[in-house]
Amino acid sequence: MCGFAGFTNLINDDGTVLEKMMNRIIHRGPDDSGKFVNDDIALGFRRLSIIDLSEGNQPMFNEDRSLVLVFNGEIYNYRELRAELMSDGHRFANNSDSEVLIHGYEQWGSELVLKLRGMFAFVIFDLNSKELFAARDMFGIKPLYYTFQKDSLLFASEIKAFQEHPCFRKKFNEEVLGHYLSFQYSPLTETFFKNVYKLPPAHYMIFKNNKLEVTRYWKPEFNELTGSLEHFADMTDKVIRESVSAHKIADVEVGAFLSGGIDSSYIAEAANASKTFTVGFESSDEKIYNEISYAKEFAEAIGAENIEKVITPEEYWNEFAKIQYHMDEPLADPSAIALYFVSKLARKHVKVVMSGEGADELFGGYRIYQEPLTLTPYDKLPMSIRRFISKLCENLPARRGINYLVRRGKTIEEYYIGNAKIFSYKERNKILKSESAKKAPEPSVLCAELYSDVKDKDAVTKMQYLDINMWMTGDILLKADKTSMANSLELRVPFLDKEVMKLASCIPAEYRADASTTKIALRKAAGKRLPKVTAERDKLGFPIPIRVWLREEKYYNIVKEAFTSDIGQKFFHTDIILALLDLHKSGKADTSRKIWTIYTFIVWYKQFFDDKANIGSTSVNM
Repeated sequence: MCGFAGFTNLINDDGTVLEKMMNRIIHRGPDDSGKFVNDDIALGFRRLSIIDLSEGNQPMFNEDRSLVLVFNGEIYNYRELRAELMSDGHRFANNSDSEVLIHGYEQWGSELVLKLRGMFAFVIFDLNSKELFAARDMFGIKPLYYTFQKDSLLFASEIKAFQEHPCFRKKFNEEVLGHYLSFQYSPLTETFFKNVYKLPPAHYMIFKNNKLEVTRYWKPEFNELTGSLEHFADMTDKVIRESVSAHKIADVEVGAFLSGGIDSSYIAEAANASKTFTVGFESSDEKIYNEISYAKEFAEAIGAENIEKVITPEEYWNEFAKIQYHMDEPLADPSAIALYFVSKLARKHVKVVMSGEGADELFGGYRIYQEPLTLTPYDKLPMSIRRFISKLCENLPARRGINYLVRRGKTIEEYYIGNAKIFSYKERNKILKSESAKKAPEPSVLCAELYSDVKDKDAVTKMQYLDINMWMTGDILLKADKTSMANSLELRVPFLDKEVMKLASCIPAEYRADASTTKIALRKAAGKRLPKVTAERDKLGFPIPIRVWLREEKYYNIVKEAFTSDIGQKFFHTDIILALLDLHKSGKADTSRKIWTIYTFIVWYKQFFDDKANIGSTSVNM
């Protein structure tokens, strides 16, 4: 696991500039570094040593030094591919998975990506043809950013590396702010930094003669097969255990995150983890926000040592600005901070951990997936009447019953934009001052193309498909990568494996979710290995007491100071967002997610765009 940075069209002191870019992301690879610079390209690499500790250094070359590679990730089937390539006459200089990519590209060209099983972002430059090839894994587990600046292509594992390049012109992308307020993350290919782009998951790009071509090489497809629940449960258990085994390939110890819920518990048990890691949070209601007892009990049952830590509110809030810096773009998911702390805890003991990300998206685990399957007397009303009621309710303060009536008067394509819908289109435009941010279209417009791919599928499949393509990469995997790598920790996600996906995509919808439960086939499979109470437990994650803290005077005042800061007043109508804050503090409504989304953006913006803004204790010097 590591990070890389590079650019074309060399400049004065290119080696020094490259070194500075590499140092900006040194947290991704503190063990070693390497760089290659010639008249056409500069490639820099920071290494976290996991496989082939002594010989896996990069940039890496093929035999005749015509190809050079930088690579972030792990290829779990590299041994099989290596054997295949050797049988075709390729000569290997070391035992790393990195070298398989170079020879694989020689052998198969762009079709290499279809053969890979793993998480990856890599760049290969052909020193003869001057062609650059870059690719990202099918789910988007590992990041890759790029930008054009004065005829140079800059690329890196993190956006912050670009700030060290003299040609980089940092400009805030206001339109993304409008989308972010609805999704709680940046859902576009273009980032919060104008003209800086993410290479999307399951895409590769070719850059030659100053022209860039981006191609999608894979799409998830759900094609149900017939069979009993028992059959699919057996197949699920088999493929998950095989995936976990593949993900254990390492020359260092591998641990596991453990929340006490089914996903992380299943992975920890299948991995036979000797160390598991859990965090909880201090609050006035420990039963809600501290799941350490569940995790500890399960760890004992599988013979693992559970290492835990209770996070105080002060620790959470003091680290928040630093965490947003590591995110590159604002992410208003409170659990991202939990992942940061559990990663920090784990890094004291191991270099690699496994985690349960992806199970909900692939196997149908979110409660919201049950809603279309739950028919009530209200659903017997004609759709025209429900639409009318929905429009009326959109103008009322958001709360559980009101939100339900809004959704029940719309189709899935109209209301479901993913697991988070923070501000509606009307709400976000009401609080925004920026006309550019207001130009962002309604959230459903961004989702329309994805829904068209599954227009003939059932409701649950439609929601899963959207989440795999948007929510999972924009939120779940972003926070997993950035929080773990901020602590120089490699995080592996065995559920997000091409073989697991093959099986999950053919499980009948009735074995994914129904009106009474979720992840039906996965729970059945887990029940063969885990205690019944664990296999049936609702999704836990690492729950965060944000709504409780925001009603306490100390943290209410921190947020209020941010809302009334120069940044807050620049982008938002202060009176409206302060009213949201006071409404929550009074207990009249739970507006905590809306408050947190605005506050997160303000804290993030200060890190990258406004060092002089006055937002008190939320600032951090990096």
